[in-house]
Amino acid sequence: MDPAALSAALLAVIAPLAEARREGSSAGITAADLPLERPKNRDHGDWASNAALKLSKVVGANPREFAAEVAAGLEAVDGIASVEVAGPGFINIRLDAAAAGALAKTIVDQGASFGTNDSRADEIINLEFVSANPTGPIHLGGTRWAAAGDALARILSSQGAKVTREYYFNDHGAQIDRFARSLVAAHQGDPTPEDGYGGAYIGDIAARVVEAYDGDIDALDADAKQEAFRELGVTLMFGEIKQSLHEFGVDFDVYFHENDLHDSGAVDRAVARLRELGHIFEADGATWLRSTEFGDDKDRVIIKSDGQPAYISGDLAYYLDKRERGFNRCIIMLGADHHGYVQRLMAMCAAFGDEPHVNLQVLIGQMVNLVRDGQPLRMSKRAGTVVTLEDLVEIVGVDAARYALTRSSADSNLDIDLDVLQKRTNDNPVFYVQYAHARTHNVARNAAASGVDRSEFAPELLDHETESALLGALQEFPRIVAYAAEVREPHRVARYLEELAGLYHRWYDNCRVIPLGDAPVEPVHRTRLWLNDATGQVLRNGLTLLGVSAPERM
Repeated sequence: MDPAALSAALLAVIAPLAEARREGSSAGITAADLPLERPKNRDHGDWASNAALKLSKVVGANPREFAAEVAAGLEAVDGIASVEVAGPGFINIRLDAAAAGALAKTIVDQGASFGTNDSRADEIINLEFVSANPTGPIHLGGTRWAAAGDALARILSSQGAKVTREYYFNDHGAQIDRFARSLVAAHQGDPTPEDGYGGAYIGDIAARVVEAYDGDIDALDADAKQEAFRELGVTLMFGEIKQSLHEFGVDFDVYFHENDLHDSGAVDRAVARLRELGHIFEADGATWLRSTEFGDDKDRVIIKSDGQPAYISGDLAYYLDKRERGFNRCIIMLGADHHGYVQRLMAMCAAFGDEPHVNLQVLIGQMVNLVRDGQPLRMSKRAGTVVTLEDLVEIVGVDAARYALTRSSADSNLDIDLDVLQKRTNDNPVFYVQYAHARTHNVARNAAASGVDRSEFAPELLDHETESALLGALQEFPRIVAYAAEVREPHRVARYLEELAGLYHRWYDNCRVIPLGDAPVEPVHRTRLWLNDATGQVLRNGLTLLGVSAPERM
């Protein structure tokens, strides 16, 4: 019995009880009013609900007495073995083995679609992440967002949302000028400018610019030379970034150029819209947004007194552009150094008449540190000053890198022990999960060789305590994915997979799929193969959501 069926049964019991107590009215109670959750202590049953507590005031009943009435009704439902009332009115529900075990066949039949739904079909999401400046390789912070952002996009899509992955390409501003000057200096053999970029990659890009330039780049005057290095250097650097991300399993639907905002008049359109809404004023020769009316700590200059746009002008234009492209959810992933920027972004959202934290959401990611032999790893072979995406992948591979960067909440600092990630032991979390998946395939191969197939399914035979625990965890997968989408936290899927892998390994140690010796194949063996394959399917579905492979052999 799945949660939807159990929820329907609970509603079918509670609605007439409420109607009787309220003289013909069930008070509009729906399944959404009847929460179900897995008890932390499985001795308390398969499912628990506080519906009686929640509705006791609505129906005018003592919570525990109302819970007892609900329990009596539920005990008559097929598939429910027993119901107990605990504490002030909690209802603990235990399914019979057949009802619980039926899930294994459901998962195998649904395959890759198990855990998906269309509950977020009305969400048209622009998910902006990474967006590193094209002035150097992607550092670990950007790499974390690449892994977490792509996983979040996959999770949201699995729940029916229409997700566009977008990279904001910053090709406008002082950083690009410093990058160009650094390339020129490297080409001419001059020292790196004081505010410039170092690392071997600068020399590599500079040499490629010279090779790509049509003509003698040294024949240009200083300004023209810098412009040539700027234009070609940014193109080449960004090409490397895109290639690195692609090899990391991350591709974007849209690469949005910051220059386009300034060249297309988008800033002027944003200012005009805000002026129409009455949120613009002029003071000291500048144009201001009255952002304090929307929770900001001070009003913000949009156009400076010299006529040049302030930094926030680009944010205003970019947000409005996204909304005009039809996105009703704009999610931006930013590094920890942007934490103080959230308040003004939410004020901007409200000024346009939108709902902060709904139409616009900002996720903040914290720092990542690599540790080897107990010591921080700080230097890159190529970038010189920071460890990059390529450095991490070279050491541990794409799967381990993506999994390690996704399995912890992005708003907490993360230390990655490279020694652990290179081990093929249970200490390595990605190995632990991938090995569980590979083991399900090994069991299936051995079962086929021993004449065990899925020609029979007797779910009532899945009554071992490790089978009950494994089925309980498998049942949780759709809820975990749905919640990860709701709170925008991919790490919840990873942690779930580790728990599931542990339960599978314990089941493997206790329950045989293949008969011992010359013993005959029995219905229990065939039924256990369904459970084995169901577990493999859920592990595979979860790893896919994280952008991590599910190997069949290890």
